[in-house]
Amino acid sequence: MKPVKVGLLGLGTVGTGVVRIVVGNQEHLSSQVGSPIIIERIAVKNSEKARDIDVDASKITTDPWEVIRDPEIDVIVEVMGGINGTKEYILEALDRGKHIITANKDLMALYGSEILAKAQEKQCDVFYEASVAGGIPIIRTLIEGFSSDRITKIMGIVNGTTNYILTKMSQEGATYSDALREAQDLGYAESDPTSDVEGLDAARKMTILGTLGFRTNVELQDVTVQGISGVSKEDIAFAKRLGYEMKLLGIAECKDEEFNISVQPTMIRSGHPIASVNGVFNAVYVYGEAVGETMFYGAGAGAMPTATSIVADLVAVIKNLKLGVNGLKQIVPYKTKKIKSDEDIYYKNFLLLHVDDKAGVLAKITQVFAEYDVSLDSVVQQANPNNPNAEIIIVTHNASKASMDKVLRHFEDLNVIRRVKSHYRVEG
Repeated sequence: MKPVKVGLLGLGTVGTGVVRIVVGNQEHLSSQVGSPIIIERIAVKNSEKARDIDVDASKITTDPWEVIRDPEIDVIVEVMGGINGTKEYILEALDRGKHIITANKDLMALYGSEILAKAQEKQCDVFYEASVAGGIPIIRTLIEGFSSDRITKIMGIVNGTTNYILTKMSQEGATYSDALREAQDLGYAESDPTSDVEGLDAARKMTILGTLGFRTNVELQDVTVQGISGVSKEDIAFAKRLGYEMKLLGIAECKDEEFNISVQPTMIRSGHPIASVNGVFNAVYVYGEAVGETMFYGAGAGAMPTATSIVADLVAVIKNLKLGVNGLKQIVPYKTKKIKSDEDIYYKNFLLLHVDDKAGVLAKITQVFAEYDVSLDSVVQQANPNNPNAEIIIVTHNASKASMDKVLRHFEDLNVIRRVKSHYRVEG
């Protein structure tokens, strides 16, 4: 049996995990694909770096092009990350007829359409299960499991760092800054956490999920993004009082071939399955017209869960190679992109207002909602000994984003409102 030879770009924590699985599970993997799998070449930044895995030094190179241009290599596994240079490596590898497996969400979010089109042209596979939600097989599920259904909504926790922070704030009453510091100390957050806490990481993942779910070319700029840096422990306390948990949710919706995608802190009803997903875990909720509601839960990051998804993609590529069907399972967007207008985006809203503590204030506020056709689900007015102003908590019924934007603009000029302290989407 001729072995399948693999080139590996990157030997960090995930790359090391890939080598461990391929070497350690060789008998199991070979029995599935019908031939041995060999890691033939590995590109690294520093060949002298001490590593906690034994690798034949003759396989190591600091030049990725040596791996890309090696005629013996059938499949390239890219786990080096980044965009500059990486895109060129992958496109060249495709030109040379090599199949690609990547965990690079940034690359696929920004250039996925171009890469997949090239793969289709060259009849090569490009699989990227590990780019979203780590060990959860959500991409394969969207492509294969929902192939006969029409997806109307994808909602999920797709960033473990922010979920860890919000869980600490909810369960222990921690402040945002304290929870972030602990996440950094534990290695869940980078020293510069901007990509995670401002929602950019989640937005890239939702770009990929939206493209696959709705079969249209979703671009990163199509995603509305708000991070969690403005969420206070008071906001979370109010949410819990009303029966909600706060989560950073990616939400993609499609109706009548028009879609909208957002990433934002969201109050989700405590009884909803996603509300109980805590710590660094991820979960993706998918709504199909035929199947109804489904949820996928698991480790969203980490060396071994991510490596498991990569090797599962490797098995799929080799099976296709044996059958001679590489390049036939690519999901290349075929629907015209139609983005919903703000008038057609509906959801419930939570608002916390600081207002003058005097008679007639509530009447003026409710009049503004009525003027823009926003109906109210609940209104609670209370005094706060730490706040000289009164506090009004409002939850609306479903309202269009356009109408709510008009309400908020009107509030800026309403002299009885001192501050719109908080405004969040409400789900479930």
